[in-house]
Amino acid sequence: MLAVNDSASSVCDHLFDQPSYPKTMSWNETTTDCCSWDGIKCDRMTGQVIEIDLSCSQLYGTIPMNNSLFSLRHLQRLNLAFNDITQSRISSSFGQFSSLTHLNLSSSFSGSIPSEISHLSKLVSLDLSSYYYLGILSDEIFHLPKLEELDLAYNPNLTSYLPKVNLTSSSSLSALALGGTSFCGELPDSIGDLKSLKDLYLANCNLSGSIPMSLGNIMQMASLDLSGNNFEGQIPNSFANLTQMTYLDISFNHLEGQIPNSFANLTQMTYLRISFNHLEGQIPNIANLSKIVYFNVMQNHFEGQFPCWVANLTQLVYLDTGMNKLTGPFPANLRGLSNLRYFYSAYNYHSGTLPSWLFNLPSLTYLSLAANEFTGQIYEFSNKSMIYIDLRHNKLHGPIPSHPMMVDLLLSNNTFTGEIPSMICNVSSLEILALSHNSLSGVIPQCLANFSNVLSVLDLRMNNFHGNIPSTFAEGNKLRNIDLNGNQLEGSVPRSLATCRHLEVLDLGNNKINDAFPYWLETLQELQVLVFQSNKFHGPVDSSKTKLPFPKLRIFDLSHNEFSGPLPTTYFEHFNAMKMVDEKAKRRYMGQSYYSDSVTIMIKGSEIELQGILTIFTTIDLSHNKFKGEIPIVVGNLCGLRLLNLSHNDLVGNIPSSLGNLRLLESLDLASNQLSGNIPRQLTSLTFLEECGDSKTPQLHSTPMLHKEDDPTFPSEFNWKVVGMGYGCGMVLGLVMGYLMFLTGKPKWFVRIAEGERYSKGRRSHKRGNRHGGRRK
Repeated sequence: MLAVNDSASSVCDHLFDQPSYPKTMSWNETTTDCCSWDGIKCDRMTGQVIEIDLSCSQLYGTIPMNNSLFSLRHLQRLNLAFNDITQSRISSSFGQFSSLTHLNLSSSFSGSIPSEISHLSKLVSLDLSSYYYLGILSDEIFHLPKLEELDLAYNPNLTSYLPKVNLTSSSSLSALALGGTSFCGELPDSIGDLKSLKDLYLANCNLSGSIPMSLGNIMQMASLDLSGNNFEGQIPNSFANLTQMTYLDISFNHLEGQIPNSFANLTQMTYLRISFNHLEGQIPNIANLSKIVYFNVMQNHFEGQFPCWVANLTQLVYLDTGMNKLTGPFPANLRGLSNLRYFYSAYNYHSGTLPSWLFNLPSLTYLSLAANEFTGQIYEFSNKSMIYIDLRHNKLHGPIPSHPMMVDLLLSNNTFTGEIPSMICNVSSLEILALSHNSLSGVIPQCLANFSNVLSVLDLRMNNFHGNIPSTFAEGNKLRNIDLNGNQLEGSVPRSLATCRHLEVLDLGNNKINDAFPYWLETLQELQVLVFQSNKFHGPVDSSKTKLPFPKLRIFDLSHNEFSGPLPTTYFEHFNAMKMVDEKAKRRYMGQSYYSDSVTIMIKGSEIELQGILTIFTTIDLSHNKFKGEIPIVVGNLCGLRLLNLSHNDLVGNIPSSLGNLRLLESLDLASNQLSGNIPRQLTSLTFLEECGDSKTPQLHSTPMLHKEDDPTFPSEFNWKVVGMGYGCGMVLGLVMGYLMFLTGKPKWFVRIAEGERYSKGRRSHKRGNRHGGRRK
């Protein structure tokens, strides 16, 4: 039975201007005349119910087959969309509504679509778009004689093949939406027989082959979306016939060749997106498309100078030409684009002085020209709407600009000099401040800590800042990432950092900080990355006063300091995030919109900067300290650990056999300690550890414990090379991951991350040169 539950309202509240409300709640409170009830409409002559609209009515529960709804045989329109009736399947009784012309069950029911729906011969509009329907769809639905609108979109578990014959029987169709379903195979040529079609939505349908030329026969087509499929070949020249087209999206396919010059005939176009393909040549002149508002050719192989004819597109609001091979400066006539709000031309080959007029375009809100060759500096600008600037990886210099309405300012990897301007303290809207890899100096303004009620990212690494870390981090701040690596900061770690309850990344490496281990950081329950590498920290580490210290920590780097005492056993016991093994988990990168976190790690003396941190990446590096005692057995519980480096300490005793539990371990370095005894036989199960392939690496063949012929039970697969060996006091052990190494010794797994490789479901990134690979963020 149906009830009312306001939890069923969320979809409507997000999709529509008018929020949902319980229409049925007032039925019994008004009158017994159902024709006056909210959502009910009756025929004036007969008094029979002909229309029911209970969409967004917060309905919850099930509709049984004997529900009185199915007795309304004269019903013409039925709308139950956007309720929570997903516990109920679509009843075959819906096929009894012989007079029904409009049926909308979007995002309400679940299960398979009954074949009885195809018996509704008077249907004009059928909307079954959802995330809950599944099974194989019958072709008969396509052949309903009067059907004009068919929407089956967003049903990933609904499968079928588009019928290759008899589509002419659906010639009355004006709108067909199958996007987000699993309609496999090729798009049939008979699609061109649907001469009345105006809107065709086939995005993310797993379609392949070439785009049919016959689509050009549908002269009334106004909106066409073929994005996110596997189409190959060229864009059909027949598209030139679609002169009524206003919306075209063929992005995220494998299309090649050039954009036909005949696109200039599509003068009604307002939205054109052909990004993420393999198109090449110059962007053809579409200056005739004077109505165009959205133009996106991102990530293709277009070359040549930035087209000057873009200035004729005076209605343009969104312009994306990024990740191509475009060269030269921007033509000065672009300053006439007074409606432009979004401009992205990052990862190209643009050069010359950064034009100052860009910052005075009156409507421009978002500007990204990252990874180009622009020179010059940013002058004060009058555009009050500019809130996002990304100019990373260029050759810009001069002082850092500030703007009172700025939200995101990303200027990393340039040659900016001077201090952070005091005016930055007035930018109360600032969420991301990324100024790393510049030549900035001075002290870090205190205000970056105490006005941080919205600031999320403070990335100042690799500059020349000196003095102390700001000490006034305020309660309730939103800081998620604080990266001050590679400066000249001194003093101690401020205790006010404990107020940063949202902090995920804290990187203070490569400074001159002189302090004991700040154990009070262990209360930060969201912290995932903690780097103190190469400072002057000292004293013991295991000073835990919290029941669950560092539960989400995945990167723990205290290397190159003067920490002493035993290894932090208590922390090892509570590194819960390092105990998880989920190889099927979605590969996701730490960060947020417009910004990906990064970190620098050491592998056998090689410094590797990861331009993106995978959430499955885990490492413990406590090397080059003064830790003493034995390696705790509990380290073997960290089953998700990828790298473990305890080298260059004063550790003694045996190597725990529990390390054999670290099935994902790819790098193990225990060199330059005072370890003794045999290498545990359990380590042979670590299949990620393989041979390095470096013929110059010394091998300890004279050590009896490594001679398998002396022990017939020794596994034959134990063929690692042992590196970094020494004979001081006891045996020194170093096992280094070969899986990560190219023949040159370059760490393959981490380089793949550092070169910007992204893993995301439903999105394909095509192979390109690695010119920008190491620079992307």
